[in-house]
Formats: sequence, C-alpha cells, structure tokens
Amino acid sequence: MPWDPVRDLLTMQERLESLFGRASPGWVPPADLSEAPDKYLVTIELPGLSRSDVHLDFQDGVLTVHGQRPGQQCNPERYQQLERGQGHFSRSFRCPLAVNADGITADLAEGVLTITLPKQTGQSARRIDIE
Repeated sequence: MPWDPVRDLLTMQERLESLFGRASPGWVPPADLSEAPDKYLVTIELPGLSRSDVHLDFQDGVLTVHGQRPGQQCNPERYQQLERGQGHFSRSFRCPLAVNADGITADLAEGVLTITLPKQTGQSARRIDIE
C-alpha cells in the first residue's frame, strides 16, 4: 500500500483529539465529503463490516459515523506488518448549509458506506428592510 499523507494526518488528528476527549481511540477509515447543488454525499471505506457494525447519528448539523471492526481471528506471536485498522472508530462531518435530517439515507455496498444528506429546501436569501 503506498504512503498516503492525508490518511496519516487524519490518523494523527484523531489521536490528538482523543487526548482531549473529542474522539475515540481506534482507527480512522478513509472518507470523502462532496457537495452537489441539492445534497452532500459522504463515502467511507469500511471493507469487511456489516450494517450491524456501523451506526449513524445526526444531531445539531453534525453527522457522526461510528462502529467497531472486530480484531484479527488469528493472534500470531509477532506481526511482520499490521496496517488494517481494528477496534472502535468514529468520524464526524459538519455540513456548511442546513440539512434535511428526515431525508438522510445510507447504503453499505461492497465495503463502501454511502450517505446522502439532502440540503434543506425553502431557505433562500431575502432582503431585510430597515425601518
């Protein structure tokens, strides 16, 4: 696996935040957050996990994805190389614009969790007159 400086920085950030109680220790699955005119799309790589291993929460405009990957079945005396994350994980995403919480959908297929967060409609800029 080639070196990925972004993944390493995210891992360091999560570990530093865990020192101050803002994140849980464990591993950091890679994620993408993209924006379309009508929605946000979050994709997270979670190979080997089932739907029951992953939990989603949306509160105060923050989407939190958390769960656990079970440890290795074989426990060798010594690893030569250990790169796959295991144990608890947690990722949080804040969208810059309001999200329609009732319209959020999620699907886990082929090891990729895809979460669609539709933007709140009906909010538009308006002019406010000074009286």
